[in-house]
Amino acid sequence: MKITAFLTLAAAVLALTEAAPNPNGHSVPLTRNPHFKHNTKAQIAKLNKRYPSLNILAASTGKVPLTNVNPDLEYYGSVSIGSPAQVVKLDFDTGSSDIWFPSSTCATAACKKHTRFNSVKSSTYKKDGRSWNIAYGDGSTASGILGSDIVNVGGVSVRQTIGLATQESSQFATSPEDGLFGLGFNTIESVSGVKTFMDNAIAAGAVAKPVVSVFLPSVRRNGGVGGEYLFGGIDSTKYTGSLTYVPVTKQGYWQIHIAGASVNGVSVGQSSEGIIDTGTTLVIVGDAAAKAIHSKIKGAKNDPNNGWVVPCTLKTSTGNVGFKLGSATFNVPFADLAYEDLGDGSGNCFSGIQGGQDDLWILGDVFIKNNYCVFSHTASPSIGIAPLKY
Repeated sequence: MKITAFLTLAAAVLALTEAAPNPNGHSVPLTRNPHFKHNTKAQIAKLNKRYPSLNILAASTGKVPLTNVNPDLEYYGSVSIGSPAQVVKLDFDTGSSDIWFPSSTCATAACKKHTRFNSVKSSTYKKDGRSWNIAYGDGSTASGILGSDIVNVGGVSVRQTIGLATQESSQFATSPEDGLFGLGFNTIESVSGVKTFMDNAIAAGAVAKPVVSVFLPSVRRNGGVGGEYLFGGIDSTKYTGSLTYVPVTKQGYWQIHIAGASVNGVSVGQSSEGIIDTGTTLVIVGDAAAKAIHSKIKGAKNDPNNGWVVPCTLKTSTGNVGFKLGSATFNVPFADLAYEDLGDGSGNCFSGIQGGQDDLWILGDVFIKNNYCVFSHTASPSIGIAPLKY
């Protein structure tokens, strides 16, 4: 027993001696793990689990597949709202900035035909209380109250102010989508001071690049499938050549200068300010420009009941209408001018280009389904454009 006690005491003294501070410090050699693979998302997920209050976001891209409402009339995608997620179908619109959809408290006929968001069932929902209302160019209106919740777009997730509609006009009753996802600038939010989804995603570092890239598919060219909005990235496989970046001249809508219009490469002597608007189906130009363009197309006429119409035989034509944006000209094929048969046996189709916008032309889906568009939210915003690759 005495020997054991002595040995134990000696070991303890030795341990204390070895643990005593070394005035010169201790060095510990490190060995690199040759099998380590960098995974930022995994590391951030680990940190968020260990320290929940941090809520660190990993910059990423979010891809939203689109449903094409035939014939290329409009496009919508699914967005997840709240916790647990409630999924709504939204029309992504660069011509407006509000994000809104029906509230479960909305009792109008239009609301009842769509998915209605129940804020009570979301643990992350926060009340705001401010009212909002919005009106669109087709005469449709919606109104309600603001709130905020987690909005997830293709994997890009941020807290976002949302509009919960308690009233919707009858025009929305036949819409296949539940609401709208505005992609314009915050200066045209219906309530001043509200930040857009991209404002918040960029500020939070949730997107790899400050861009939203748009591929709207054409029924004529590929059956209308595979469309997508890509948040935070650019898919170079979707276009030919390189992107031409056109500076935004005024923030609100995505407004740019349209330097000219042409038919089969021949200028028609028209130019204007304009916007690229994913929420508008057709191309809408000034009355003089519409007349100048259609005067170069055999059989085109301005019908008092239907606007500009063209022969449906244009669907097999190889001609095109061009719009000069920046240093390049981007085309709309004649085949897309024959937008939809009038159905009256005349052999005429509604033209994909109409008049009525003398001061601000609108390059809508008829243009976008032929040209890849990148909406760039840099300090000097611009739109990158290139012909689509089908």
